[in-house]
Amino acid sequence: MDIIKNIKEKGDNMIYILDTANINDIKKAMDIYPLSGVTTNPSIISKENRDFLDILKDIKGVIGKETMLHVQTLSTTCEGIVEEAHYIRDNVEGELYIKVPVIAEGIKAIKQLKKEGFKITATAVITANQALMAAVAGADFVAPYVNRIDNISGSGVNVVNDILNQFELYNLDTKVLAASFKNVQQIADVSNLGVDSITVPLELLDKSIEHPLTDWSVQQFTSDWKKTYKTDKIIIK
Repeated sequence: MDIIKNIKEKGDNMIYILDTANINDIKKAMDIYPLSGVTTNPSIISKENRDFLDILKDIKGVIGKETMLHVQTLSTTCEGIVEEAHYIRDNVEGELYIKVPVIAEGIKAIKQLKKEGFKITATAVITANQALMAAVAGADFVAPYVNRIDNISGSGVNVVNDILNQFELYNLDTKVLAASFKNVQQIADVSNLGVDSITVPLELLDKSIEHPLTDWSVQQFTSDWKKTYKTDKIIIK
């Protein structure tokens, strides 16, 4: 495997996206982390066990109209996917990306939706071939499932790398939104490839910046300061 190098223009940033429909998690994550959006899917939405549109509107109420919200269709026919995409866009204001699985009817729907001015995230990507096809069809993002690939004795990181290489080779503007993570090492591995974006639940966002030596260092700073100044504050009123 040849790891792709220098595909980023200077100044490009990682796009961090939160993968959840839980309003409390979204509020907490938006307050702490430099997030660019939220992704959902039917499984995530169903966990909230309340009205679909109410969930989406509540998410938008937290993140704002200008922040990305990726919402997945459920139908497995082109006609159904297109109908659902219009339903979502007609009822939810702001920056929206319609998530479409990379089945044959999904590719057909991506072509049609692109012509109608939709922003599209191709999802459930397992192979580089699927990602390339979706990108050429008009997807703005493709979402390879890193951990699910690992679970079938593949390498999710290698697939992400292959997608990045192919997009570079064919000069495609489609961004790679790596998804389906179970640990922070997977996040680190795709980040080292120069992936455009990742979507992760709050638990993994938290774990990605945790380290016991960082905690120990902070405690040591406070302890040393208190020995001299008899307080744990710099500003004393």
